[in-house]
Amino acid sequence: MSRMTPFSSPLLLGFDTMEKTLERLAKSGDGYPPYNIERLPGTEGSAERLRITLAMAGFAESDLEITTEENQLVVRGRQNDDTEREYLHRGIAARQFQRCFVLADGMRVIGAELKNGLLSVDLDRPEAERLVRKINISVKD
Repeated sequence: MSRMTPFSSPLLLGFDTMEKTLERLAKSGDGYPPYNIERLPGTEGSAERLRITLAMAGFAESDLEITTEENQLVVRGRQNDDTEREYLHRGIAARQFQRCFVLADGMRVIGAELKNGLLSVDLDRPEAERLVRKINISVKD
């Protein structure tokens, strides 16, 4: 018995990669680091923007890496374990993480800023030109 998915319709052509991406996102259940996503109003002549803000307490700029890979924004963090300190209690772990956000076609990263333990990544999507293209029909008899 085959599995029916929303993307198995014959009218949705080329969406198989989106289905795989959604399945991968459903499996990633780690909630660290916590984040917010907010919509920022556009200024005159520019489209609205999005801002992703991640809680990065204890991370320095050198501990963080932001990349875009195949329509994904990937934020990675790696803290080095301080072996010189002797802890009586350690409730704040030096840990690593990877947080992925799937970006729609045309989304681009404007910039990132680390301030007061919060990493803000700004994104925008320029208004795409609406193209109408006529397809010629060739007749073969």
